[in-house]
Amino acid sequence: MGSTERKEREKQLRRNDIIDAAERTIAAKGYSLATMDDIAKEAEFSKRTVYLYFSSKEQLYFEIMVRGYKIFIQMINDSLGKLNQAEHLLRVKQIGITFYDFMERYPDYFQAIMNYENGEKDFINGVTDEARAECYALGEEIFRSFVNELNGGIETGEFRRDLDVVETAILLWSFVLGLFNTLTKKNNYIKNYHNKDQSELLMKGLDFLTKSIQSKAQ
Repeated sequence: MGSTERKEREKQLRRNDIIDAAERTIAAKGYSLATMDDIAKEAEFSKRTVYLYFSSKEQLYFEIMVRGYKIFIQMINDSLGKLNQAEHLLRVKQIGITFYDFMERYPDYFQAIMNYENGEKDFINGVTDEARAECYALGEEIFRSFVNELNGGIETGEFRRDLDVVETAILLWSFVLGLFNTLTKKNNYIKNYHNKDQSELLMKGLDFLTKSIQSKAQ
């Protein structure tokens, strides 16, 4: 390995170390309370070194989301790869089920994405155009999963032919986010006061959503 390649590798390792430290710090303190000083201390680097790699805490937050999105997308691809490609209704539901699995296995990444999807962090100062563009691109990849299944379901007659695919995909994603937001934030209330199980409500919610797009022949 030449000196240039070695320096680039060391740079990438140091960059990853800082993101790792940001993940731990934000998970422990919360986004609003965590500071760049905290992250530098956790990474065992000077604050100046951290700023050589990342312009702000906001940029680091986006880097964390990128990691989460990539894991989630891989999980979607893996789960859909096990299903019949012609069963589009089942595949739409599976995207929601996979989101639940993602929440269970990677709660910190899940929370980071939920905070982003339910907020305005893409417009905060300090986020580079590259970081914002990568988050948008990964989010669009998830969105295309819905679009592809909707198009396929319309072609096979599973879904209503009058659906506007893009509009329906936006609504489905919004409903899924709202469903997860309620089930996570109100889980104790729902469980203790209504004796309802989170996972069962998720499945019923997904059934409710998909029935609205099914063709009358189904």
